[in-house]
Amino acid sequence: SDLQKQEERGELLQPLIFVLLVFCSVLLYFKVSLMDPGFVKSEEEAGKSEEQSMVIPQVPSNIKMRRCGYCMVKQPMRAKHCQLCQHCVRRYDHHCPWIENCVGEKNHPLFIVYLSVQLVVLLWGGHVAWSGLYFEQSWDWLQHNILLLMSFLLIVVFTIVVLLLLISHLYLISCNTTTWEFMSHHRISYLRHSELENPFDQGIIVNLWRFFC
Repeated sequence: SDLQKQEERGELLQPLIFVLLVFCSVLLYFKVSLMDPGFVKSEEEAGKSEEQSMVIPQVPSNIKMRRCGYCMVKQPMRAKHCQLCQHCVRRYDHHCPWIENCVGEKNHPLFIVYLSVQLVVLLWGGHVAWSGLYFEQSWDWLQHNILLLMSFLLIVVFTIVVLLLLISHLYLISCNTTTWEFMSHHRISYLRHSELENPFDQGIIVNLWRFFC
């Protein structure tokens, strides 16, 4: 049959891989959306001062952990209260409207994986859409290809957004800082009173290793 011939020629392998990537992207989306991003529990009072002093000895010792005025838990360093989630989140990065969840200590690495897979899917989909376009300067051609053309333009927009988001996150990760710390450096006490601009930076290789491993 035609299906068997296509399989023998390897023509079914690429569509199968594409479908698997889309399926993987959907699973990652729900995983990142539904998982705990690193909520600070009420029983975790202040935590791990010894660990913090080993990791970031440059942070002034007179900076004490404060109690959150909203959920009344003691915030570990780099944690922030999210008004939308109504929780303090460890190593808070940002609240992502795409996933309707915070990006924090627990789901940030998986969020990067999700963005990477999503970028591959978008680039592949854009290539497929572009290969199906044969431009002609006629109204009849536009009527028959308007949906494909709009799909391609939409894919281009989403690809640019995801690419810029992924690049910015990888840059911040390589510096061992978060979006919140980068945007609000002047308002964060442990950064404002530190002698170094970024007391968490331990070099690109160590930063990446500690984040992903």
